[in-house]
Amino acid sequence: MDIKLEKKPWYVRHRYRIAAGAVLVAGLIYVAALASGPQKLRIDAESVQIAEVKNDDFMEYVDVEGVVHPILTLMVNVRESGNVERIVAEEGSLMKRGDTILTLTNPDLMRDLEDQRDEWEKQRISYEEKAIEMEQKTLTLKQQALEAEYELNKIRKSFALEEEEYKMGIRSKAQLEVSADEYRYKTESTRLKLQSLKSDSAMTVIRKELLLNDRERERKKWERSLRRTEDLVVRAPVDGQLSFVKVTPGQQVASGENIAEVKVMDQFKIHASLSEYYIDRVTTGLPASVSYQGKRYPLRVSKVVPEVKDRTFDVDLVFTGETPDNVRLGKSFRVQIELGQPEKAIVIPRGNFYQQTGGDWIFKLNADRTRAVKVPVTVSRQNPRQYEITEGLQPGDWVITTGYDNFGDAEELILK
Repeated sequence: MDIKLEKKPWYVRHRYRIAAGAVLVAGLIYVAALASGPQKLRIDAESVQIAEVKNDDFMEYVDVEGVVHPILTLMVNVRESGNVERIVAEEGSLMKRGDTILTLTNPDLMRDLEDQRDEWEKQRISYEEKAIEMEQKTLTLKQQALEAEYELNKIRKSFALEEEEYKMGIRSKAQLEVSADEYRYKTESTRLKLQSLKSDSAMTVIRKELLLNDRERERKKWERSLRRTEDLVVRAPVDGQLSFVKVTPGQQVASGENIAEVKVMDQFKIHASLSEYYIDRVTTGLPASVSYQGKRYPLRVSKVVPEVKDRTFDVDLVFTGETPDNVRLGKSFRVQIELGQPEKAIVIPRGNFYQQTGGDWIFKLNADRTRAVKVPVTVSRQNPRQYEITEGLQPGDWVITTGYDNFGDAEELILK
């Protein structure tokens, strides 16, 4: 006997399709809700670094790598041309001022020296001969002056006697007048003769001085030539280390040619290159420091080279106090150059958020540090350890400073 089957309701017959449609609609609603609301991202709290916003001392400074150089490097030049006879000092050796580096030979200089010596000898002998002649002439002039004065005195006494005879009536007036004329003539003649003798004596003294000056000039000329032979020995100009000698035995070198280098080792400086961004702010005298084994060693900017090359400029710094034990030529140190005095400011530690956000925003944590949302901030100054925040954060806030290259477009972070 056939049994009549009742027809099932439509929602029973299509229940699977209805369930699939409901799931699809729910998924679409969920996706729409996500698209219309903030994008969230779950992250591991240990994969990022968080930091507290503080009102702390902010020191604007530059952190760069510097290399140790000698405080002074001197180039050694030869004063006399010649051929390298012998190299005495070895490269890298420590030298005292005046120590011999190398010796030169110069046959032409030695011949010139012999000629100068011969000329000096001639001048010396000639001076001595002329000095004897002038001495004899001086004696002759003195003798002539003495005789002239003697004759003048005789005439004066003779004329005085004739005047007495005239008064006594022994001599006539005419005879007295003749004697008076002769007395006046001889008096004037003797005076002129004495004046001539004085002039001759003065000229003799001048000639003697000129000859003496000529002799001294030749002597000094010979001594200068003699000193030139001392320059054939090239010596260290200061205490230091001989860096290199760039000549070989037998090589000919010209006067003034650079042949070696000496580094002063009793003090060091640190050479560093800075970005052109700081060229208007770094000046000589600025304080700086290096750290080694937990201790800071003070420095001072001693020289600023204003020329910019490859967007950088060079500075030299010198130690102003104790120096680290491991200072060696060529060793590198991290140098912090201070650009001002410490100031109170709202600061956060450095992190890669700045590279990703340009300093325009940062993820700020809620009170229990389980969620973080984007907040706009304004970053002002910075140093190698800190950023100064002028807007968007307050002391006591907590922020995420790293991991921004993994956050994508997330607007909110959930920490787990």
